[in-house]
Amino acid sequence: MNKLPEPKQPEKLIDDKGLRIDGRRLDELRPIKLEVGLLDKADGSAYIEQGKNKILVAVYGPREAHPKHIAMPERAVIRCRYHMAPFSVDERKNPAPSRREMELSKVIRESLEPVVLTDLYPRTTIDLFIEVLQSDGGSRCAGITAASLALADAGIPMKEMVAACAVGKIEGKLALDLSDAEDKYGEADIPVALVPNAGLVTLLQMDGHLTLSEFEQGFTMALEACKTLNAMQREVLKKKYATIKEAAEEREEAEVVA
Repeated sequence: MNKLPEPKQPEKLIDDKGLRIDGRRLDELRPIKLEVGLLDKADGSAYIEQGKNKILVAVYGPREAHPKHIAMPERAVIRCRYHMAPFSVDERKNPAPSRREMELSKVIRESLEPVVLTDLYPRTTIDLFIEVLQSDGGSRCAGITAASLALADAGIPMKEMVAACAVGKIEGKLALDLSDAEDKYGEADIPVALVPNAGLVTLLQMDGHLTLSEFEQGFTMALEACKTLNAMQREVLKKKYATIKEAAEEREEAEVVA
C-alpha cells in the first residue's frame, strides 16, 4: 500500500501582517462550536468543533462498578478512554490504543477528577468515552472541554466545569490555540486546564523551550482563553435547558386546552 505523502512544512507560520496560516491573530481562538445531548443512549454527551478538530464525548454513569474489584468504598471511580478514529488523521491510524492515547486518557481523567463530586456515589464508576473524529492539533484540550460539558449534561454533580486551551510559540512569538501545523513546527506548547471561578489549574504541561517571562505571558493567555471557553460551555447548557423548559410549558398549555 502506498503511503500518503507527508504534509510539507509551511514556509512561514506567521506572515508579514502578523497573521497565522489560517488567518488568525496570535491571540485569537479557532472557530468553536459546542453541542450537548446528541446521543440518546448515553447518560450525557457533547460535541466540539475547534478549528478542524471534531470530537464526540459520551458519559455513562454513575453505575455499578464492573468488575467489582475496581470499586472504591468511599467514592466513584472515573474511567476515561481517549481514542482517535482511524480516519481522524492524514495517514490511517491503527485502531488499537496507542501509548499516546493511553497517556492522554490518563491526563484528561486527572484534569476532570478534582471537580467531580465522586464521594456522592461510592462503589460506582463514571465512564468517559472521547472519540476524535478529526484531529487538527489541540485535541487533548478540546477533549477536556467537551468531556466536562458531557459530564454536566449527564447531571453528574461537579464543583464547576473545566475548560482547557493551549498556548505555543511559533517563529519566536506566543500564539494561542495551536493548529496541527503550528504544533508540529512550532517551538513550544503549553496545554492548560482551568476551573475558572475556583482559580484551580487541573492541567499544566509544557513541551519545548520558553523563557520565564514568555511562560508567564503564555500562561496568562491560556487562562483567559479558558475563561472564554467556560462562558461558551455555560451558554450551550443554558440554551439546551431553556429549550426543554419551553417544550414542557407548551405541553402543559396543550393539556390545559384539551
